[in-house]
Amino acid sequence: MPTLAYEQLLAETLPTRIGDDEQYKLLGARFGELLGRRRRTAAEDKLMDLLGALIEDYDRRNSMPPDDSTPAEMLRFLMESSEKTSADLLPVFGQRSHVNEAVNGKRTISAEQARKLGNLFGVGPGLFF
Repeated sequence: MPTLAYEQLLAETLPTRIGDDEQYKLLGARFGELLGRRRRTAAEDKLMDLLGALIEDYDRRNSMPPDDSTPAEMLRFLMESSEKTSADLLPVFGQRSHVNEAVNGKRTISAEQARKLGNLFGVGPGLFF
């Protein structure tokens, strides 16, 4: 892509979160292309900084916590990364106090609740044991 096109892209880029894997791949490819250049303009360096920040944010939001995470840690991670709230978990736990206790690790998650959480977050229920 010519330098002018990168300068225009930078000028038109609003700093918003990457929303899906397709955007992630596209921006990652642009970042890689810029990284491979011997010489970059100041605008291209700024674009690299922006793309790097957006990619890092996406990676942080979409990577899974370590395998040794507790069920409560896994639940908090999935809530944060999916932007779900405690209210979204009411159908799973029935009462707000039960939601809070599960999120804080003070209540174990039953097999039925794990199944419902798996469906809600699109993950295997085994993550919550």
